[in-house]
Amino acid sequence: MDDQYFMKKALEEARRALEMDEVPIGAVVVSNDRIIARGHNLTEHLNDVTAHAEMQAITAAANYLNGKYLNDCTLYVTVEPCTMCAGALGWSQIGRIVYGASDPKRGYMSYAPLALHPRTQVTAGVLADEAASLMKEFFKKKR
Repeated sequence: MDDQYFMKKALEEARRALEMDEVPIGAVVVSNDRIIARGHNLTEHLNDVTAHAEMQAITAAANYLNGKYLNDCTLYVTVEPCTMCAGALGWSQIGRIVYGASDPKRGYMSYAPLALHPRTQVTAGVLADEAASLMKEFFKKKR
């Protein structure tokens, strides 16, 4: 299994968010080539600004592992994490982050590129066009 395989699983989560009229961002956490957590945006559904896909997936992964550190895990997320999520990922000491579409307006690279743990590896642009397409579809309907 490779990055595209797991990003497709994150895109499935993003589609679940879209079906709920949430911003279509999805995430999965992988450990030892196995998905241990999934998440998608639930900010509207839960009336909680912190209920981003990454936050849902971090919490589920920590619960699965019965520990707060995710240093042997990879997060696959369809869009570049925001600064809040990057900070949480930094505190979790996640080993690797793979994201699809960049987010120059809200992504952490524009505001807090040092938010992640120093050992976290980042891969950007995996299935970026598919992730961006979901976002464009959602916001086109909103305008």
